[in-house]
Amino acid sequence: MTKNKICFIRLNDELIFNRKLLDTLRNYFNEYELIVITIENVLKRQPFIIALNWLITLAMYGFDIIRRIKNPRQSFWRTPFIFKHIRKIVSQNVREENYIFTFQAQSLFDCSTVGIPHFLYTDHTHLANLTYPKFDKRKLYSKKWIELEKEIYQHADIVFVWSTNILDSLVKQYSQPRNRVVQVNVGSSIDINYFNIDPNKKFSKNILFVGSDWKRKGGPDLMIAFNKVLIKHPDAFLTIAGSSPKIRHPRCSVLGPLPVEKLKPLYEKADIFCMPTLLEPFGIVYLEAMAAGLPVIGTRLGATQDFIKDGWNGLIVESGNIDQIEHALISLLDNPDKCKIFGIRGMQIVKDQYTWDVVGKNIRNYILELINPPNLA
Repeated sequence: MTKNKICFIRLNDELIFNRKLLDTLRNYFNEYELIVITIENVLKRQPFIIALNWLITLAMYGFDIIRRIKNPRQSFWRTPFIFKHIRKIVSQNVREENYIFTFQAQSLFDCSTVGIPHFLYTDHTHLANLTYPKFDKRKLYSKKWIELEKEIYQHADIVFVWSTNILDSLVKQYSQPRNRVVQVNVGSSIDINYFNIDPNKKFSKNILFVGSDWKRKGGPDLMIAFNKVLIKHPDAFLTIAGSSPKIRHPRCSVLGPLPVEKLKPLYEKADIFCMPTLLEPFGIVYLEAMAAGLPVIGTRLGATQDFIKDGWNGLIVESGNIDQIEHALISLLDNPDKCKIFGIRGMQIVKDQYTWDVVGKNIRNYILELINPPNLA
């Protein structure tokens, strides 16, 4: 029997990332039939398993959940029971004789099958949290789960990652062989060709923040810095999208959570993007802002230094350093020409390195080289 199928396993179909990745696999492996397994959809048909795992979750993490140290939903996916059950689900649905390879999004579970090449694409590892200065170590999950997480990487033929810091984490913190970890970057949530960039746009000193978690994304620090900026630039304006902090300010607009399509005009209207995050696996919003031609201000952690080149297309500040955020904002507000130059350079970085076409081509090349090795005879 000729193998002509590939299997894509994802947690859900809600995340834009999962939808973009699915489209990319379809486009770059169109010679194969693509079968999709969505874990949450399978579990919805198993209410007993869901109920049992919630009991286990509460037994393992209940005290930390009550104290709001751990998130209930995130904790649900980090029990050995659900980990092993998902492995069982995949083994029952994926047979060696049918599939040429399997491809897994994110690293919450192990979807490898003996005898089938398996690939993983992830933006984070759990132990990478320890590299963030503001991370609370009490948020780490159980040692049993972390040991299972290590198996995810060990069983993958190649782990594709979004950024340099996660590549380093896999090699240094998980002892993953360097030749089995490949950085292929990631595409923006908004197509780079989607923006209408006006070269004659008036510089209106509009600062944009986009982030769903106001505190974790450094929103309070930005607000303090912004009030200081107003002393020199009283006509500056701050737009907050993605979260709903209780802020009433004459020079600030709070828009709350918005769908991606509603973010487009905000990026186009803005002059500067600033998200001084305290903890960030990646930060797709930086890429969206760069694709829209904005200079970006980000913090020196996680993946930011892969795409924010300090003094080239944006400015990097230390997380939690309000003075540095203030000075970075003033530096850009003082110099509209610098903002324009930074924006042009940022667009080029996204175009060259952070599109789904670039990701798809890289993933295809590495996978085909592994499953169809050159004839060395």
